[in-house]
Amino acid sequence: MINKIIIDPSIEDAIKRALDEDIRNGDITTTAIFNEGIYADGYFLVKENGIIAGLEVVQKVLELVDDSIKFESDFVNGQNVKSGTIVANISGKASSLLTAERTALNFFQRMSGIATLTNQYVELIKHTKAKLLDTRKTMPGLRMLDKLSVMYGGGKNHRIGLFDMFLIKDNHISVAGSITSAVKKCIEYKINNKLATKIEVEVSSINQIEEAISSGADIIMLDNFDLDSLNKAVNIIANRCITEASGGVNLSTIKSIAETGVDFISVGAITHSVKALDISLELNLKQN
Repeated sequence: MINKIIIDPSIEDAIKRALDEDIRNGDITTTAIFNEGIYADGYFLVKENGIIAGLEVVQKVLELVDDSIKFESDFVNGQNVKSGTIVANISGKASSLLTAERTALNFFQRMSGIATLTNQYVELIKHTKAKLLDTRKTMPGLRMLDKLSVMYGGGKNHRIGLFDMFLIKDNHISVAGSITSAVKKCIEYKINNKLATKIEVEVSSINQIEEAISSGADIIMLDNFDLDSLNKAVNIIANRCITEASGGVNLSTIKSIAETGVDFISVGAITHSVKALDISLELNLKQN
């Protein structure tokens, strides 16, 4: 390892859990075949065009398995690379490299896949003011990694969880009795607990917009609105609130949605339906 890296504690915990899941009490195949005196060189090879993400996570995986492993890369997270590109070189004990291989690749491939898909969406709306948001539709236990990957792809993070933003959805409204009642309770909670976070309200029809605005909402989520309704909603809101479009968003529809003038567009697919980027680790016996 060239330099010790500092990584978010929640991400390091996820890496440790992943390593424990894979290794438990030992890599019996590698231990049986290789002794401690065998060393190898290797490299991470990207086998399709995409955005790489997770270099620091791969490095941390290697460090936790064996902190004598050397990891070198001239690339940065969020960089666009072509198929056939070697993005990092490693060297160390063959047994350590083999033990770390799958966990490192699982993170590297998933994170790069999320960043790549995110970037495809971002590129389609870059001519508008709209910004791409992720959602809470993430892999359980890997949310911080998924959201980090979104940022590397050029997207922005919505709330991290239930704790850091008010988001009043349809079921909240149904139980509270009305948008006004739900927002009022959130405002009271916000004041009592000295919170600075914004309050977002999901609306499913044009008729709910004025109530959401007058109740004190900061952000209005326009859920599953068709294009005509989105255009009308943006005109009605007229910058009195931040607007977010959600639902029915894919690579074919996002451009038209962005062109309605909404501020944000949230897409669950960038984390819940991601395809891993094809990356391999190629190892060779080190020649002394």
